[in-house]
Amino acid sequence: MRPPLTADERTQLTGWLDHLRSLVRTKCEGLSEVDAHRKVLPTSPLMTVAGLVAHLRWVEYSWFTENLLGTPDEGQTPWKEGGHPDAEMFVDDVPLAQLLDEYDAECKRSSDIVAGFELDEVERAVGIRDTGAASTRYILCHLIEETARHLGHLDIIRELLDGATGYERLN
Repeated sequence: MRPPLTADERTQLTGWLDHLRSLVRTKCEGLSEVDAHRKVLPTSPLMTVAGLVAHLRWVEYSWFTENLLGTPDEGQTPWKEGGHPDAEMFVDDVPLAQLLDEYDAECKRSSDIVAGFELDEVERAVGIRDTGAASTRYILCHLIEETARHLGHLDIIRELLDGATGYERLN
């Protein structure tokens, strides 16, 4: 559900992010396990429905748990020193339902973290970039952009897989 047209800034930002997050699951409804992992773009073999859901889950974790909250990575993320930069998208053996449940759980954790921060508060992770710490507002805006962009990718992949487009799946 979209946020109210005249809501305050926090409600707008979290509302739009929640709305976009909910569409990820919608875009996956009725998709077979084979199609969820089907590689339809020869030049981007990791760009599958399952790979995108996994990517979105780990983007949530990275920005909210690691960066905003300041929780250090102690080996729980898929990224390893010297490893593949898109390691989170290697999910050929993971069922789509599991990936969606993990994404939903990560989004819930992210929302709980954001609730404890003012929009002007900055991330607690130390030394993650040389341009300075990002505000909670920036992170919310970035996650809106990231989720919306990948929803567009999901739209295209879904259309290539079975012809489903846009909001048809919502009606």
